[in-house]
Amino acid sequence: MTSLAPVTSDTTSDTTSDDADVAAGLPRERGGWWHDLVCPTHGTELSHAGVPGPVPPAGGVRCPHGCVVDTELVRGAWLVLSHQAWARRARVLAHRAARTGDEAARAEAVALLVGYADVYAEVAGGGEHERAQDWMLRGRLFHQALTDAIWAVSVGHAVWSLAEADPDRAADLEPVLGMLDATAEAARAARARLVADGRFTSNYTAWLNAAGRVCSRAAALVRGDLAAPAVAADEWLAGEHGQLAHALAASTRGGWEWEASTYYHGFVVRAYLLSLRGTDPAALPAEARDRLVAMIDVLAGLATDGGVLPSVHDGPYVRPSLALEWTELAALADGFVADAGLDAVAAHARTEAAAGDGDDEPADGLEDELRATAWFAAPPLTVERAPRPTVSLDEEVGIAVLRGSGLHAVLDHGPHGAAHGHHDKLALALFGRSTPWQPDPGQVPYGHPAWRAHYASAAAHPVVRVDDADPAEAAGRLLARTERSLTVEVRGDATSWYDGARAVRHVVLGDGYLLDVAHARADRPRRLTLGLRPDVPLGVRGDGADVVRTAWRGAEALDGVHTARATGPAGPVPVRAVVRPGPGPADDPQRERAHVDWAAEAATSATWVSVFQADAEARGGGAEVTGVELAGAEVRVHRADGAVDVHPLPAELVGTTTDGTTDGTTDEEATA
Repeated sequence: MTSLAPVTSDTTSDTTSDDADVAAGLPRERGGWWHDLVCPTHGTELSHAGVPGPVPPAGGVRCPHGCVVDTELVRGAWLVLSHQAWARRARVLAHRAARTGDEAARAEAVALLVGYADVYAEVAGGGEHERAQDWMLRGRLFHQALTDAIWAVSVGHAVWSLAEADPDRAADLEPVLGMLDATAEAARAARARLVADGRFTSNYTAWLNAAGRVCSRAAALVRGDLAAPAVAADEWLAGEHGQLAHALAASTRGGWEWEASTYYHGFVVRAYLLSLRGTDPAALPAEARDRLVAMIDVLAGLATDGGVLPSVHDGPYVRPSLALEWTELAALADGFVADAGLDAVAAHARTEAAAGDGDDEPADGLEDELRATAWFAAPPLTVERAPRPTVSLDEEVGIAVLRGSGLHAVLDHGPHGAAHGHHDKLALALFGRSTPWQPDPGQVPYGHPAWRAHYASAAAHPVVRVDDADPAEAAGRLLARTERSLTVEVRGDATSWYDGARAVRHVVLGDGYLLDVAHARADRPRRLTLGLRPDVPLGVRGDGADVVRTAWRGAEALDGVHTARATGPAGPVPVRAVVRPGPGPADDPQRERAHVDWAAEAATSATWVSVFQADAEARGGGAEVTGVELAGAEVRVHRADGAVDVHPLPAELVGTTTDGTTDGTTDEEATA
């Protein structure tokens, strides 16, 4: 088993290593699907030990809880990581050699690339991978064409760097031309299949275009064609199905990738910026250029002040290897647009990556190389940006961010998000600067169907549930918005959400706190539940007949005061907050957390009111919240100094019940 230390910047390294020894470390088997690198017992990602190396660990791959798994699927998944790590190493070495003239780095990079040309011809020359699952867009070196493309982008950039920096020695790279041509041709064929299937907007397309552009340009440089075509003449960038067309088709006007997944959003933005190497950002067509800036701004606006990126919809909750991708993206973004706003994201990602050095590929200096190299042909764009609002919203994907008073809230109410969507309609995620009080839980590797289903479920999210069942896919909508509040809803029918039910969520940034009012209405008596799903130690305490207090701890503290009311056919029914142990977020389903289900049995309507307050330093002072009450058509927030803040409720949350009281429904609904 071969394991390599991080690439260093020592230009006096020994240059006598045998090229054959370098290439001997490459795997000579096809890779599978990395999502199969998951423990079938615990649902955690398996160890990356031995990556990069020629073969998986003898006897199997271990999990953090002590299992050792040795199956064909796990071997294939491990090989994916190894191939990708070798390609990344070749890329880092090539970038460094081009920048510094380090001969040892150049020699090793060339040896790896030429070695890979032999491997590719040997194991992928027979065409598409015969062991891929039927649903996959089949690759050649891996199960998926997407995985092929990601690997090819690293290989292509390595060749590009070496051939461009030293054209006189480009002949050293002629053995890789067949591999580069084959990967570009495969990317074109895979893209054509997506287009024919009506799936042009797939995130796969971004990486297929990146592979096509990077490998084609690298091959041209090896052949001595040093003059890059203009963007308008490059099919991979400006063609009918090229990168710029994809960016416009696969994102909203506000810049969100259409699936509204944090992971896949960053995934495509990174592919776009990698494919734009050597271009002048200012020379791109204005609409596409502005959209790419907006896509970068989405990440900056979603992240907390401490650089935490909420894992909306599918994507890892915490993964050190992904953290390295965020640092890469931040470096590329800084080259594309000045003040990209991702410094905190990069700093937080470096911390995460360092924490994973034991089993994951260590930080290898790629970010440093990108920041030290002129990736684009001109300085970054200068863009005037308005001050970030207290409440920001992309109505097309239904993702809102509220920030203030030491709190960072994400309210998800839009379309489901297709295959990467979760049953998280009206979910409210809560963060401090760097503390995940109530985060989006993320997703396990897809190869574990049971845990994947759980983390996509309503039960895993802080949402309203009806009868403890999973809803049908649904899209919510915005009802009202002010500078400091949002009101959103989701309605059910025979094909959407819960048939015969409706929910509304009204969130307000008050003076030093966040007010959250959730309401559910059903067409018959049903169990109506609001969940709380922390990733920090949570204390829960009943205080009198109808008040619950919560204490959320971590690096930063959050306190909650809650009350609720529900009605059924015969009048008021109790609403009980029940605490039980549950799985933590998806990086480790075995990490136990306190789950709170705040439920009303046999209810036709229920309203839950919460006031969340960060500690005095984080919120900037102000009197402590001591109580909250739901009084008719308003919520009253009581403070330690005796003041009472009154919040009128939107009409959608106020109605009259059969006994003359208000229950949070409209008059029209109450008499329907």
